[in-house]
Amino acid sequence: MSKLFLFDIEGTTTDINFVHKVLFPYSKEKMAQFLYDNSTNKEVLDICDEVKKMAQEEDGQTLASLDDVSNKLISWIEDDRKVGPLKTIQGLIWDYGYKNGDFKGHVYDDVKPFFEEIKAQGHTIGIYSSGSVHAQKLIFGYSTAGDLNPYISFYFDTKVGAKREVTSYQNILNETKFEKENVVFFSDIPQELAAAQAAGITPVQLLRPGTETSDFFGITDFQKFDL
Repeated sequence: MSKLFLFDIEGTTTDINFVHKVLFPYSKEKMAQFLYDNSTNKEVLDICDEVKKMAQEEDGQTLASLDDVSNKLISWIEDDRKVGPLKTIQGLIWDYGYKNGDFKGHVYDDVKPFFEEIKAQGHTIGIYSSGSVHAQKLIFGYSTAGDLNPYISFYFDTKVGAKREVTSYQNILNETKFEKENVVFFSDIPQELAAAQAAGITPVQLLRPGTETSDFFGITDFQKFDL
């Protein structure tokens, strides 16, 4: 029976420090210049409009200039907000960084061999991360283990729902057409695993260095998981 193996990224396939100490600072550093360089780009302008709308609705703030929008986006980075316009802008900025060779996407050494084993046994791989689908494809496409995107069949971000909501995993089941008993979700976050479990998906916690254990079945690396 073919299964779907669904992976979180940060803290699961990828060192959390890469995200917080490389990707986030890079997007903060490049944010203002990126907005100015792309001030006539419709996609970027639409994102800026969305940021302005959210700032008005959430805080009553009026963002009158690109500097205001940039500062708001940077504040969201600092607060680790999981909001669509920020994740989209970050993906566009990281696209430049990856292609310019400023960094490679970190993946743990056990990721590629596990992906290879999953595919060799006829199973399917999916990604579910709060980062945009574009950012997901970049981190795996320009990874330290080479281009891993050919192994991956599905990508999901917060457009399918928040990662701690049961309905998000139900939406993934509906979209992938896999039966819930044939889906395994790997994450380091117990609240995400609990939501997946409530949707009938098998949860597995990745216990990377620094991750606290929980009541969920956990493994320290993918080599410890028996397909």
